[in-house]
Amino acid sequence: MILRTLSLLPLALAPLVSALQAPIQPSVLDPRTSKELLSLHRQLIEIESISDNEGGVGQWLAGYLRSLNFTVELQEVTPNRTNLLAYGSKRDTTILLTSHIDTVPPFWPYYYNETTQMIGGRGSVDAKASVAAMITAVTGFKDALFDDISLLFVVGEETGGDGMLSFSDWAKRPTYDIVIFGEPTEGKLVCGHKGMLGFTLQATGKAAHSGYPWLGVSANDILVEALGELLTLRDNLPWSDKYGNTTMNFGRLNGGVAANVVAESASASIATRLAAGTPKSVRALIEKTLVDVQARATQAGGALHIQWGSEGYAPVDMSCDIDGFETLTVNYGTDVPNLKGEHKRYLYGPGSIFVAHSDHEALKRGELEQAVLDYRRLVIEASKMEKYGGVEGEVVEL
Repeated sequence: MILRTLSLLPLALAPLVSALQAPIQPSVLDPRTSKELLSLHRQLIEIESISDNEGGVGQWLAGYLRSLNFTVELQEVTPNRTNLLAYGSKRDTTILLTSHIDTVPPFWPYYYNETTQMIGGRGSVDAKASVAAMITAVTGFKDALFDDISLLFVVGEETGGDGMLSFSDWAKRPTYDIVIFGEPTEGKLVCGHKGMLGFTLQATGKAAHSGYPWLGVSANDILVEALGELLTLRDNLPWSDKYGNTTMNFGRLNGGVAANVVAESASASIATRLAAGTPKSVRALIEKTLVDVQARATQAGGALHIQWGSEGYAPVDMSCDIDGFETLTVNYGTDVPNLKGEHKRYLYGPGSIFVAHSDHEALKRGELEQAVLDYRRLVIEASKMEKYGGVEGEVVEL
């Protein structure tokens, strides 16, 4: 594989090229860089930043980035919750690396096992590993390439993406040709992920004594009937060769107050992951499926309403055209569709989604360190393909 770089960059890239060619050892980075990476990762994990409480980690990270000579801009999303945009000597850059600084609850403290070299704690994988590796990767670049990269760390990814949505709508936001998103992808490039459509079913009835159920209308009965229809529907939702089957998860059910009371209200929160089609088309299927249940509920003196969440999004395709990376598709959602604009989109990060959001969230030190090299490789290769391909310069073997 041949990489043509700008003539300004050969000295800056020489250590990187050497590192990328070297076999992976217990530490794939030089000792100083490894120490800084591990320290940064630990500091990020030790600051609790469950969604809606990201103020502390944002304040600390802004100071850290300024100490590395980044210019840092803070965009307030809600009080004490800010996105962080960081860059070198110029604000408008070709490349943006971005991830999120919020985590799911509950908080789990940091730990490092020297024997197994496992690093754990809440956010150790999702997604503070990506944040730490991205920063370390970018600070390894010099001169022209360093100044053509920005960093963006957002709040609220785990609870609907309000941070990225706010950045996307920010009147002062720059646009980018290439955006590299950080999420746990097992060190592979993601070619796409499923779409999303969320909704809540709200059933209402009339309370009564359970000994005389005919005097009331059971909201639980209405809801169970609706869920039964959806169970049949979800076996016939759109599918694709790339993403498999569309799935529908009945995530949270609530209904009634006691076993001896006819339930006056009931609800179900449902997440649909789209493998094909659009949110509009799947929404129409759901509405059609529930029409008869709604009519029977109304006739009985109750009601069934569908409360739609956000507009949702269709399956998200991404670029995975960089040599030397394994590829995959994933079923989880990301901030990728929340950033508007015409840009090439990559998704990569250390660690596995299978341990994210769990009480055993952890990754190996080697995965974290390798991510630094991989982010650098992504930047170089994507830059070459998108912007620097026609520029004469030194030819470097990778």
